[in-house]
Amino acid sequence: MTPAVAILALVTAERAAELLLARRNTERLIRQGATEFGAAHYPLIVALHAAWLGGLWLLARDQPVQPYWLGLFVLLQAGRGWVLLTLRERWTTRIVVAPGHPLIRRGPYRFMTHPNYAVVAGEIAILPLAFGLVSFAVLFSILNAVILAIRIKAENVALGQSAR
Repeated sequence: MTPAVAILALVTAERAAELLLARRNTERLIRQGATEFGAAHYPLIVALHAAWLGGLWLLARDQPVQPYWLGLFVLLQAGRGWVLLTLRERWTTRIVVAPGHPLIRRGPYRFMTHPNYAVVAGEIAILPLAFGLVSFAVLFSILNAVILAIRIKAENVALGQSAR
């Protein structure tokens, strides 16, 4: 097993575990009366992330690992963990707003409105760079920026409605 394959296996396992957690949290929030917003663009997010990870499996598995970029990716994982620990049972991969729950203002949310998206944007660029895949990093960063523009607009509308 190459170091790249080991890294990709860990990232894939992390993402799979997060999807299970997100599904569990989403289902529980919906049962408690939460509402999903922006469902129409969700398949684009899934497609982007699946293509990104699948593309890395195709292109990076035999590439040497650049320690600097890998170190930055590991730091981003700490940021990802901070977001998950802050949101706890409210963390999902969808936009799910629970009535009567105030916005989270602790953890990384003290410093920025959408820290999870900042982490994701960094990951989408930096992991390919750890394998020397510059064009791949640029392409998926652009695609992610387009989808995040849609996503953040929908999320801000949803959060604005819930604050009323």
